[in-house]
Amino acid sequence: MNARSIARAAVPGFGAGPGGGAGSAGLGRMGSASVRSLRYATSPLLASRTPPWRSRFVVLLVGLGFAVLLGRAAYVQIVATEFFQDQGEKRFVHRQTLPASRGRILDRNGLVLATSVALPTVKVDTKLFAAEAPQRRALARLLGMSVAELDDRLDGGAGGTVTLRRHVEEPAWQEIQALVKAHGLKGVHEEREYRRRYPEGEAAAHVVGYTDVDDIGRAGVELLLQQELRGHEGRRTVLRDRIGRAVEDVGDASLPRHGADITLSIDSKIQFDAWKRARDAVIAHNARAASVVVLDSTTGEVLAMANYPGADPNRRGTQAAALLQNRAASDASEPGSTMKPFTIARALDSRRVSPATPIDTSPGRMVVTGTTITDAHPHGTLSVAEVLQKSSNVGTAKLALAMERQEMWQTYAALGLGQKPRIEFPHVATGKLRPWKSWRPTDHARVSFGYSASASVLQMARAYTAFARDGDVVPLTLIRRDASEGPVPGQPVFSATTARQMREMLRLAASPGGTAPDLQRLTLGYSVGGKTGTAKKLVGGEYADGKYRAWFVGLAPVSAPRIVVAVMVDEPRAGKYYAGDVAAPVFSQVVQNTLRALNVPPDVDVKTQIAAKPVPAETESL
Repeated sequence: MNARSIARAAVPGFGAGPGGGAGSAGLGRMGSASVRSLRYATSPLLASRTPPWRSRFVVLLVGLGFAVLLGRAAYVQIVATEFFQDQGEKRFVHRQTLPASRGRILDRNGLVLATSVALPTVKVDTKLFAAEAPQRRALARLLGMSVAELDDRLDGGAGGTVTLRRHVEEPAWQEIQALVKAHGLKGVHEEREYRRRYPEGEAAAHVVGYTDVDDIGRAGVELLLQQELRGHEGRRTVLRDRIGRAVEDVGDASLPRHGADITLSIDSKIQFDAWKRARDAVIAHNARAASVVVLDSTTGEVLAMANYPGADPNRRGTQAAALLQNRAASDASEPGSTMKPFTIARALDSRRVSPATPIDTSPGRMVVTGTTITDAHPHGTLSVAEVLQKSSNVGTAKLALAMERQEMWQTYAALGLGQKPRIEFPHVATGKLRPWKSWRPTDHARVSFGYSASASVLQMARAYTAFARDGDVVPLTLIRRDASEGPVPGQPVFSATTARQMREMLRLAASPGGTAPDLQRLTLGYSVGGKTGTAKKLVGGEYADGKYRAWFVGLAPVSAPRIVVAVMVDEPRAGKYYAGDVAAPVFSQVVQNTLRALNVPPDVDVKTQIAAKPVPAETESL
């Protein structure tokens, strides 16, 4: 029996025909009542009951689901609270570094030698950034990089923020902003970082030094005074939105502490002039390099320390290595005849001789334990003053051999030779001055006129302050001294009488008859004194033919010395190599400009020279 038959049997009168007693009318009357009274639960299709295990399983699943949710909530809220808080902070809380501006470096007159400016560092959120090829090309051009380099940086971002270019100049950043706005690029933003500026450029580079891209000093004063200049960064905590914009500060900010300003003893005008004269000498004489040092002999302040060639720290690029070495302070070489005044001064100070004592230098040469010492020209008998004026090697060697080795060594050491200068500057040279006990007779003689020993230009300039002062050597400084502190005491080396005698003898060397005969004539308004030195270069342990260093060290004005200037021109190769022709003119130019800059009154009458052209005869009656 099928389901339909069962349904018919269950309803009375269902299916009766016309002769069945009820008819269709009976069917109609009873149909609705029977349907209303039907209980579907009694249907065999619906009467089977669900197994109890099934409902229990469903309830168990629901309970397990709630238990998992409760466990997860407990884990998040109790067990792993710190982890999830950190993750939330990483996404929305950002700790910003507030960079500290590096302190300025100023010259003695307050002019800026180094300062810091805040420049944009361009960054991109690679999750938001999307640009077509033309837009990428335009962005790469504005950033000064190739498209391939830009693509590499963007592709290497791994879904985070990448730095495209640090220290972008303001005009370029303005163009980048215009590009971003015009094309609706997202994710491009900037952070400000400080970059160093050097207004004096190459002229002061070897003194001031430079900083790297992270604003850390790498040379010169920037390296020397890194701790004082660098300052201390601040901190700021902010809430960021989903595209990285700061929308709210969180907590108190720690403000940055900017670096301290440093005032140097350098005078930027004197420094530039010294650098320019060194540059001109290198170009005029086809030399390898030149160095000039200018000292204030009364205070020991370094007014200029210039070198050429060099590099501009604003555009150093691959030339950064050229800025690491200040040759005036870091390179030591044999100073030649500029050492002679020290030997002669010791002989005078010990009262073995006087300026007028005759010294027989004929026939212009002498042999010391197999080594021949010669003069450039034979002079016969010379006074001690003339030995210095004519720069006689033979006369100086005879004076040296008459003194004890230890006595000479002590004099040179007291002048600072063979010792690291006591000045706050990185990588200064010690020079060479071997112990006196190791001197052979040849060394004893040769060191007196500038061989078998070495010194830097800075060391030689400091040693000559003994003549510019009353026999004492002044301590040097690159930091401006306070004038209210009074006179600066020095280390006594010679007597005041000897110092005055040496000044007059140095004046003779810079006058007609000396090794720099035109120097006084060229130096208008100021009396000058000094000593030339033309020293052969050591190459591979041997003196090279045709290679020289031209030195001149002197002081001015002789009547009341204010400055000491030392000049060294390395390997002039344009025909002239004698110091009187190469280094002395540089000294003259630097002296004149320096003394005028210091407002030192002239001590020599300047003769007015007027060149008049002949007047034509036809105009004489007018």
